[in-house]
Amino acid sequence: MSDTARRKREHLDAIAQDPAIERGDSGFAAIRLTHRALPELALDEVDTRCEFLGKTLRLPLLISSMTGGDDPEIRRINHNLAQAAEHCGVALAVGSQRVQFTTPAAAASFRLRDAAPNTVLLANLGAVQLNYGFTAEHCQRAVETLAADGLYLHLNPLQEAVQPEGDTNFAGLATKIAAVVRALPVPVLLKEVGSGLSPADITLGKGAGVRYFDLAGRGGTSWSRIEHHRRRDPADTLGLTYQDWGLTTAEALRLNRAAHPDITLIASGGIRNGIDMAKAVLLGAELCGIAAPFLAAAQDSAAAVIAAIKRLEREYRTALYLLGCRDNTALRDNHALLLP
Repeated sequence: MSDTARRKREHLDAIAQDPAIERGDSGFAAIRLTHRALPELALDEVDTRCEFLGKTLRLPLLISSMTGGDDPEIRRINHNLAQAAEHCGVALAVGSQRVQFTTPAAAASFRLRDAAPNTVLLANLGAVQLNYGFTAEHCQRAVETLAADGLYLHLNPLQEAVQPEGDTNFAGLATKIAAVVRALPVPVLLKEVGSGLSPADITLGKGAGVRYFDLAGRGGTSWSRIEHHRRRDPADTLGLTYQDWGLTTAEALRLNRAAHPDITLIASGGIRNGIDMAKAVLLGAELCGIAAPFLAAAQDSAAAVIAAIKRLEREYRTALYLLGCRDNTALRDNHALLLP
Protein backbone atom coordinates (compact mmCIF):
# COMPACT_ATOMS: atom_id res chain seq x y z
CA MET A 1 0.00 0.00 0.00
CA SER A 2 1.36 3.47 -0.92
CA ASP A 3 1.97 6.17 1.69
CA THR A 4 -0.95 8.19 0.33
CA ALA A 5 -3.26 5.18 0.38
CA ARG A 6 -2.13 4.37 3.91
CA ARG A 7 -3.03 7.91 4.95
CA LYS A 8 -6.53 7.42 3.50
CA ARG A 9 -6.91 4.25 5.53
CA GLU A 10 -5.72 6.03 8.67
CA HIS A 11 -8.30 8.77 8.09
CA LEU A 12 -11.11 6.20 7.99
CA ASP A 13 -9.78 4.47 11.09
CA ALA A 14 -9.67 7.77 13.02
CA ILE A 15 -13.27 8.56 12.08
CA ALA A 16 -14.38 5.13 13.26
CA GLN A 17 -12.53 5.33 16.56
CA ASP A 18 -13.12 8.92 17.71
CA PRO A 19 -16.76 10.14 17.92
CA ALA A 20 -15.55 13.65 18.81
CA ILE A 21 -14.29 14.12 15.23
CA GLU A 22 -17.96 14.90 14.55
CA ARG A 23 -18.12 18.41 16.06
CA GLY A 24 -21.89 19.04 15.84
CA ASP A 25 -21.92 22.85 15.62
CA SER A 26 -22.68 23.88 12.06
CA GLY A 27 -24.88 26.80 13.18
CA PHE A 28 -28.14 25.30 11.94
CA ALA A 29 -29.48 24.40 15.41
CA ALA A 30 -29.85 28.10 16.24
CA ILE A 31 -31.95 28.78 13.14
CA ARG A 32 -35.68 28.52 13.77
CA LEU A 33 -38.27 28.19 11.02
CA THR A 34 -41.92 29.21 10.82
CA HIS A 35 -44.27 26.23 10.89
CA ARG A 36 -47.28 26.49 8.56
CA ALA A 37 -50.38 24.76 9.93
CA LEU A 38 -52.15 25.61 6.66
CA PRO A 39 -49.46 24.87 4.08
CA GLU A 40 -52.06 24.97 1.25
CA LEU A 41 -50.54 22.02 -0.59
CA ALA A 42 -50.49 18.24 -0.40
CA LEU A 43 -47.36 16.43 0.68
CA ASP A 44 -47.16 14.53 -2.60
CA GLU A 45 -47.19 17.83 -4.51
CA VAL A 46 -43.79 18.85 -3.12
CA ASP A 47 -41.18 18.78 -5.90
CA THR A 48 -37.60 18.37 -4.63
CA ARG A 49 -35.94 18.20 -8.07
CA CYS A 50 -33.14 20.60 -9.01
CA GLU A 51 -30.79 21.29 -11.91
CA PHE A 52 -27.05 21.06 -11.41
CA LEU A 53 -24.32 21.11 -14.07
CA GLY A 54 -26.89 20.53 -16.79
CA LYS A 55 -28.46 17.46 -15.19
CA THR A 56 -31.63 16.96 -13.17
CA LEU A 57 -31.23 15.63 -9.63
CA ARG A 58 -34.18 14.26 -7.66
CA LEU A 59 -32.96 15.99 -4.50
CA PRO A 60 -30.58 18.93 -3.88
CA LEU A 61 -28.09 16.51 -2.38
CA LEU A 62 -24.43 15.82 -3.04
CA ILE A 63 -22.66 12.87 -1.44
CA SER A 64 -19.53 14.76 -0.44
CA SER A 65 -15.93 13.69 -0.95
CA MET A 66 -14.73 10.91 1.32
CA THR A 67 -11.99 8.63 0.08
CA GLY A 68 -10.18 6.79 -2.69
CA GLY A 69 -7.15 4.55 -3.08
CA ASP A 70 -5.83 1.07 -3.83
CA ASP A 71 -7.27 -0.51 -0.66
CA PRO A 72 -10.03 -3.01 -1.65
CA GLU A 73 -12.28 -1.69 1.12
CA ILE A 74 -11.96 1.87 -0.20
CA ARG A 75 -12.83 0.70 -3.71
CA ARG A 76 -15.92 -1.03 -2.33
CA ILE A 77 -16.99 2.10 -0.43
CA ASN A 78 -16.78 4.28 -3.53
CA HIS A 79 -18.66 1.81 -5.70
CA ASN A 80 -21.43 1.51 -3.10
CA LEU A 81 -21.72 5.30 -3.00
CA ALA A 82 -21.83 5.54 -6.79
CA GLN A 83 -24.54 2.90 -7.13
CA ALA A 84 -26.64 4.64 -4.49
CA ALA A 85 -26.16 8.07 -6.05
CA GLU A 86 -27.34 6.76 -9.40
CA HIS A 87 -30.32 4.92 -7.92
CA CYS A 88 -31.49 7.96 -5.95
CA GLY A 89 -30.65 10.61 -8.51
CA VAL A 90 -28.22 12.60 -6.36
CA ALA A 91 -24.71 13.89 -7.08
CA LEU A 92 -21.45 12.31 -5.90
CA ALA A 93 -17.99 13.79 -5.37
CA VAL A 94 -15.04 11.47 -4.88
CA GLY A 95 -12.17 11.90 -2.45
CA SER A 96 -8.82 13.32 -3.52
CA GLN A 97 -7.49 11.63 -6.66
CA ARG A 98 -3.89 12.57 -5.97
CA VAL A 99 -3.28 8.94 -5.01
CA GLN A 100 -3.93 7.73 -8.56
CA PHE A 101 -0.84 9.59 -9.75
CA THR A 102 1.45 7.85 -7.26
CA THR A 103 -0.32 4.48 -7.20
CA PRO A 104 -1.89 3.67 -10.60
CA ALA A 105 -3.93 0.82 -9.11
CA ALA A 106 -5.84 3.40 -7.08
CA ALA A 107 -7.49 4.73 -10.24
CA ALA A 108 -9.91 1.77 -10.08
CA SER A 109 -11.56 3.35 -7.01
CA PHE A 110 -12.41 6.39 -9.13
CA ARG A 111 -13.71 4.63 -12.25
CA LEU A 112 -17.33 4.93 -11.25
CA ARG A 113 -19.19 5.95 -14.40
CA ASP A 114 -20.29 2.36 -15.08
CA ALA A 115 -21.93 2.30 -11.65
CA ALA A 116 -23.39 5.80 -12.09
CA PRO A 117 -23.96 6.35 -15.82
CA ASN A 118 -26.35 9.30 -15.57
CA THR A 119 -25.94 11.31 -12.40
CA VAL A 120 -23.50 14.13 -11.62
CA LEU A 121 -19.99 12.98 -10.68
CA LEU A 122 -17.27 15.35 -9.47
CA ALA A 123 -13.55 14.66 -9.66
CA ASN A 124 -11.31 16.02 -6.91
CA LEU A 125 -7.74 17.23 -6.41
CA GLY A 126 -6.11 19.43 -3.81
CA ALA A 127 -5.56 22.92 -5.18
CA VAL A 128 -2.28 23.17 -3.28
CA GLN A 129 -0.85 20.39 -5.46
CA LEU A 130 -0.64 22.99 -8.23
CA ASN A 131 2.32 24.35 -6.22
CA TYR A 132 3.88 20.89 -5.96
CA GLY A 133 4.19 19.81 -9.58
CA PHE A 134 0.58 19.19 -10.59
CA THR A 135 -0.69 20.89 -13.75
CA ALA A 136 -3.87 21.29 -15.74
CA GLU A 137 -2.95 17.98 -17.39
CA HIS A 138 -3.23 16.18 -14.04
CA CYS A 139 -6.60 17.83 -13.51
CA GLN A 140 -7.75 16.69 -16.94
CA ARG A 141 -6.63 13.11 -16.23
CA ALA A 142 -8.55 13.13 -12.94
CA VAL A 143 -11.68 14.23 -14.79
CA GLU A 144 -11.17 11.57 -17.45
CA THR A 145 -10.70 8.77 -14.90
CA LEU A 146 -14.10 9.50 -13.39
CA ALA A 147 -15.72 10.71 -16.63
CA ALA A 148 -16.69 13.60 -14.38
CA ASP A 149 -19.08 16.49 -14.91
CA GLY A 150 -16.84 18.86 -12.98
CA LEU A 151 -13.69 19.09 -10.88
CA TYR A 152 -13.42 20.00 -7.22
CA LEU A 153 -10.21 21.79 -6.33
CA HIS A 154 -10.25 21.50 -2.57
CA LEU A 155 -8.69 24.07 -0.26
CA ASN A 156 -7.42 22.69 3.05
CA PRO A 157 -4.71 24.93 4.53
CA LEU A 158 -5.59 23.95 8.11
CA GLN A 159 -5.46 20.22 7.40
CA GLU A 160 -2.13 20.60 5.63
CA ALA A 161 -0.74 22.67 8.52
CA VAL A 162 -1.62 19.94 11.03
CA GLN A 163 -0.78 16.96 8.81
CA PRO A 164 2.70 15.52 9.54
CA GLU A 165 3.57 15.46 5.83
CA GLY A 166 1.43 18.48 4.89
CA ASP A 167 1.94 20.64 1.81
CA THR A 168 1.61 24.18 3.14
CA ASN A 169 2.62 26.47 0.26
CA PHE A 170 -0.67 28.10 -0.74
CA ALA A 171 1.02 31.17 -2.28
CA GLY A 172 -0.13 32.30 -5.73
CA LEU A 173 -2.76 29.58 -6.12
CA ALA A 174 -5.48 31.85 -7.55
CA THR A 175 -3.44 32.40 -10.73
CA LYS A 176 -2.86 28.67 -11.14
CA ILE A 177 -6.52 27.90 -10.50
CA ALA A 178 -7.40 30.35 -13.28
CA ALA A 179 -5.16 28.43 -15.68
CA VAL A 180 -6.96 25.18 -14.79
CA VAL A 181 -10.35 26.83 -15.30
CA ARG A 182 -9.28 27.93 -18.78
CA ALA A 183 -7.84 24.53 -19.71
CA LEU A 184 -10.61 22.17 -18.60
CA PRO A 185 -13.73 21.38 -20.65
CA VAL A 186 -15.81 20.98 -17.45
CA PRO A 187 -16.53 23.46 -14.64
CA VAL A 188 -14.09 23.86 -11.77
CA LEU A 189 -15.58 24.10 -8.28
CA LEU A 190 -13.70 25.37 -5.22
CA LYS A 191 -14.29 23.56 -1.95
CA GLU A 192 -13.08 23.94 1.62
CA VAL A 193 -12.92 20.82 3.79
CA GLY A 194 -14.40 22.00 7.07
CA SER A 195 -13.38 25.57 7.92
CA GLY A 196 -15.56 27.51 5.50
CA LEU A 197 -14.97 29.86 2.57
CA SER A 198 -14.97 33.59 3.30
CA PRO A 199 -16.23 36.32 0.92
CA ALA A 200 -12.57 37.25 0.27
CA ASP A 201 -11.85 33.64 -0.80
CA ILE A 202 -14.78 33.71 -3.18
CA THR A 203 -13.68 37.06 -4.62
CA LEU A 204 -10.35 35.43 -5.51
CA GLY A 205 -12.12 32.38 -6.92
CA LYS A 206 -14.43 34.49 -9.06
CA GLY A 207 -11.42 36.37 -10.36
CA ALA A 208 -10.02 32.99 -11.45
CA GLY A 209 -13.22 32.22 -13.35
CA VAL A 210 -14.87 29.90 -10.81
CA ARG A 211 -18.65 30.14 -10.38
CA TYR A 212 -19.36 27.15 -8.10
CA PHE A 213 -18.27 27.14 -4.45
CA ASP A 214 -18.69 24.46 -1.78
CA LEU A 215 -18.51 26.37 1.50
CA ALA A 216 -17.76 23.28 3.64
CA GLY A 217 -17.99 25.09 6.95
CA ARG A 218 -17.14 24.17 10.49
CA GLY A 219 -19.44 21.94 12.48
CA GLY A 220 -19.21 18.51 10.93
CA THR A 221 -16.13 16.34 10.49
CA SER A 222 -12.99 18.02 11.85
CA TRP A 223 -10.04 17.16 9.62
CA SER A 224 -7.82 18.99 12.06
CA ARG A 225 -8.78 16.49 14.75
CA ILE A 226 -8.40 13.58 12.30
CA GLU A 227 -4.83 14.67 11.53
CA HIS A 228 -4.20 15.03 15.28
CA HIS A 229 -4.52 11.23 15.49
CA ARG A 230 -1.70 10.92 12.95
CA ARG A 231 0.75 13.22 14.76
CA ARG A 232 4.32 11.99 15.15
CA ASP A 233 4.99 13.81 18.41
CA PRO A 234 2.66 12.76 21.28
CA ALA A 235 3.02 16.26 22.74
CA ASP A 236 1.79 17.94 19.53
CA THR A 237 -1.70 19.33 20.20
CA LEU A 238 -2.05 21.65 17.21
CA GLY A 239 -4.85 19.55 15.70
CA LEU A 240 -6.89 19.79 18.89
CA THR A 241 -6.26 23.49 19.32
CA TYR A 242 -7.66 24.14 15.83
CA GLN A 243 -10.36 21.45 15.72
CA ASP A 244 -13.14 24.10 15.75
CA TRP A 245 -11.42 26.75 13.65
CA GLY A 246 -13.29 28.62 10.93
CA LEU A 247 -16.73 29.74 9.82
CA THR A 248 -19.72 27.56 10.56
CA THR A 249 -21.66 26.46 7.50
CA ALA A 250 -24.56 28.76 8.44
CA GLU A 251 -22.20 31.74 8.87
CA ALA A 252 -20.51 31.06 5.53
CA LEU A 253 -23.89 30.87 3.78
CA ARG A 254 -25.13 34.14 5.23
CA LEU A 255 -21.92 36.04 4.51
CA ASN A 256 -21.44 34.79 0.97
CA ARG A 257 -25.06 34.92 -0.17
CA ALA A 258 -25.05 38.62 0.73
CA ALA A 259 -21.62 39.38 -0.73
CA HIS A 260 -21.82 37.22 -3.86
CA PRO A 261 -25.41 36.75 -5.07
CA ASP A 262 -24.20 35.86 -8.59
CA ILE A 263 -22.61 32.47 -7.85
CA THR A 264 -23.77 28.94 -7.05
CA LEU A 265 -23.29 27.93 -3.42
CA ILE A 266 -23.09 24.37 -2.13
CA ALA A 267 -23.57 24.02 1.61
CA SER A 268 -21.68 21.27 3.39
CA GLY A 269 -20.21 20.80 6.84
CA GLY A 270 -22.39 19.41 9.60
CA ILE A 271 -25.61 18.99 7.61
CA ARG A 272 -27.09 15.90 9.20
CA ASN A 273 -30.82 15.73 8.38
CA GLY A 274 -33.50 17.07 6.07
CA ILE A 275 -34.27 20.03 8.34
CA ASP A 276 -30.62 21.14 8.13
CA MET A 277 -30.92 20.81 4.35
CA ALA A 278 -34.02 23.00 4.33
CA LYS A 279 -32.26 25.66 6.41
CA ALA A 280 -29.26 25.60 4.07
CA VAL A 281 -31.43 26.01 0.97
CA LEU A 282 -33.38 28.82 2.63
CA LEU A 283 -30.04 30.59 3.25
CA GLY A 284 -29.17 30.36 -0.43
CA ALA A 285 -27.62 26.96 -1.12
CA GLU A 286 -28.40 25.28 -4.44
CA LEU A 287 -27.14 21.93 -3.19
CA CYS A 288 -26.35 20.34 0.18
CA GLY A 289 -23.27 18.18 0.64
CA ILE A 290 -23.20 15.38 3.21
CA ALA A 291 -20.42 12.85 3.82
CA ALA A 292 -19.99 11.37 7.30
CA PRO A 293 -23.56 10.03 7.71
CA PHE A 294 -23.07 7.91 4.58
CA LEU A 295 -19.71 6.40 5.54
CA ALA A 296 -20.93 3.59 7.79
CA ALA A 297 -23.68 2.77 5.30
CA ALA A 298 -21.18 2.66 2.42
CA GLN A 299 -19.00 0.27 4.40
CA ASP A 300 -22.06 -2.00 4.56
CA SER A 301 -23.68 -1.89 1.11
CA ALA A 302 -25.17 0.25 -1.64
CA ALA A 303 -28.60 -0.67 -0.28
CA ALA A 304 -27.70 0.82 3.09
CA VAL A 305 -26.64 4.08 1.42
CA ILE A 306 -29.88 4.14 -0.58
CA ALA A 307 -31.86 3.74 2.65
CA ALA A 308 -29.95 6.65 4.23
CA ILE A 309 -30.60 8.88 1.20
CA LYS A 310 -34.29 8.00 1.18
CA ARG A 311 -34.52 8.90 4.86
CA LEU A 312 -32.99 12.31 4.10
CA GLU A 313 -35.31 12.79 1.13
CA ARG A 314 -38.38 12.12 3.27
CA GLU A 315 -37.14 14.52 5.95
CA TYR A 316 -36.40 17.27 3.42
CA ARG A 317 -39.71 16.83 1.60
CA THR A 318 -41.57 17.00 4.92
CA ALA A 319 -39.75 20.22 5.83
CA LEU A 320 -40.82 21.89 2.57
CA TYR A 321 -44.40 20.72 3.15
CA LEU A 322 -44.49 22.09 6.71
CA LEU A 323 -43.08 25.41 5.48
CA GLY A 324 -45.70 25.70 2.73
CA CYS A 325 -43.06 25.50 -0.03
CA ARG A 326 -43.98 23.59 -3.16
CA ASP A 327 -40.38 23.35 -4.43
CA ASN A 328 -36.80 24.41 -3.77
CA THR A 329 -37.29 27.77 -5.49
CA ALA A 330 -40.10 28.70 -3.11
CA LEU A 331 -37.79 27.98 -0.17
CA ARG A 332 -34.52 29.53 -1.33
CA ASP A 333 -33.89 33.00 0.13
CA ASN A 334 -37.39 33.02 1.68
CA HIS A 335 -36.32 34.86 4.82
CA ALA A 336 -39.95 35.42 5.78
CA LEU A 337 -39.83 31.83 7.06
CA LEU A 338 -37.05 32.65 9.54
CA LEU A 339 -38.04 33.40 13.11
CA PRO A 340 -36.13 36.31 14.70
